[in-house]
Amino acid sequence: MTKQLIIFGTGDIAQIAKYYFERDTNYRVVAFTLDDEFVSDLEYEGLPVVGFRNIEERYSPTECDMFIALSYTEMNKLRERKFDEAKLKGFKLPSYVSPDCTFRSQFEVGDNCFIFEDNTIQPFVKIGNNVTLWSGNHIGHHSEILDHNFVSSHVVISGHCIVNSHCFLGVNSTLGHNVEIANETLVGAGAIITKNTEEQGVYVAPRSVKLEKKSNQFKL
Repeated sequence: MTKQLIIFGTGDIAQIAKYYFERDTNYRVVAFTLDDEFVSDLEYEGLPVVGFRNIEERYSPTECDMFIALSYTEMNKLRERKFDEAKLKGFKLPSYVSPDCTFRSQFEVGDNCFIFEDNTIQPFVKIGNNVTLWSGNHIGHHSEILDHNFVSSHVVISGHCIVNSHCFLGVNSTLGHNVEIANETLVGAGAIITKNTEEQGVYVAPRSVKLEKKSNQFKL
């Protein structure tokens, strides 16, 4: 049976969410929504764009679910606010878990998660609400990702790790075994974390350096 879905957002993530939900689930997207002051175009992807303030009057939560398709703005706090506001309006917030990921945990993910293809999620992993796992990550056994987090692509989270709320893990970053990532930690691309982080800490990898030699001076 087809179910109706409203998507909060009109950016790339919203467009991708529409594609995945309609490709892999029984949801049909019927509208997009934004905070009223940001509605400039009345149509996106051939569907209406409506103000969020009174959206439940036009699209009943008994007939439609909603997906919050936002990025990691404000360390995921903007997505958290819209998550909470949609819940207060009575909307259910389904999660998307790609059929092309390897999901071996016996625990269901929370609400409004966006889990892309080629993720490997091992046994005993717990994933909370409003978590984005872009493509190609490894989430090791017995690890836990709490609410409102964004994990970009090709991140390695080793076994028995904890990622607390409002964190961002950059492309190709790595968490060693039994590491705890504190609230609001920003881990940059390519960083390797082997010890617990500090709250609101920012951890980046060493920068690449440009050599004086040209590429045609090397024998490859």
